[in-house]
Amino acid sequence: MPKTLLCVSFGTSVPEARESITAVEDALRRAAPDLPFARAFTSPTIRRILQSRSETVLSLPQALEALKGEEVVVQPTHFLYGQEYDCIRRQVEEQRENFAALTLGKPLLAGVQDLRDLAGAIHAACPPVPGEALLLMGHGTEHFAGVVYPAMQTVFHIMGRTDVFIATAEGWPELEDILPQMKAAGCTCAHLMPLMLVAGDHACNDMAGDDPESWKSRLNKEGIPVRCTLRGLGTLPAVQALYAAHLRQLLEQKP
Repeated sequence: MPKTLLCVSFGTSVPEARESITAVEDALRRAAPDLPFARAFTSPTIRRILQSRSETVLSLPQALEALKGEEVVVQPTHFLYGQEYDCIRRQVEEQRENFAALTLGKPLLAGVQDLRDLAGAIHAACPPVPGEALLLMGHGTEHFAGVVYPAMQTVFHIMGRTDVFIATAEGWPELEDILPQMKAAGCTCAHLMPLMLVAGDHACNDMAGDDPESWKSRLNKEGIPVRCTLRGLGTLPAVQALYAAHLRQLLEQKP
């Protein structure tokens, strides 16, 4: 019985940001060209917004119901082992007995080598600029997996990119935790970029927006001029390759 590849993403309602998800989906398709492809988004809010625009995207339980009885490989595009990934794992386990085989893949950052590979991809895409901090906005989580963010900054610093700093929109560390480090490093300006699969609402508004509470506004108030790159990590070929490598490892596993 042939397997089906089910790609699961959080989703986005920002049309321009959708290209990041599509790029990763396309990379996964290329990594498994013989497998039928299916898609699911985990965010109910995003699915409702898309439905209002006449686009139907299934939830993970709905997608699994449609594939019941088959051999299915579930590959998430989620960033880390956080609350969203835990929910995916629960939903997969609840349905496991209904499938000939049901396998769940890893998130993008599943181990130390993944952190090193992602740092290398970002380093290549954003080479250092004298006096400028590369400030990356992660989503953040209350889950213990949030330690990935300071770990990622440490990986950058070990590789010599002491100009790279990471804070989160909804977790720890916050911008206030990182700002003193940037100043101590002698950074006089900052390049802001999302450390997320897509450049969605957080990137467009919380990071680069004109609201007084946005990172751009707060840094400007501190006398630090900024430039912003509204590009999700999913658009980077090296990041697409990391997702594809996870899928190939999953397909090589023995049932």
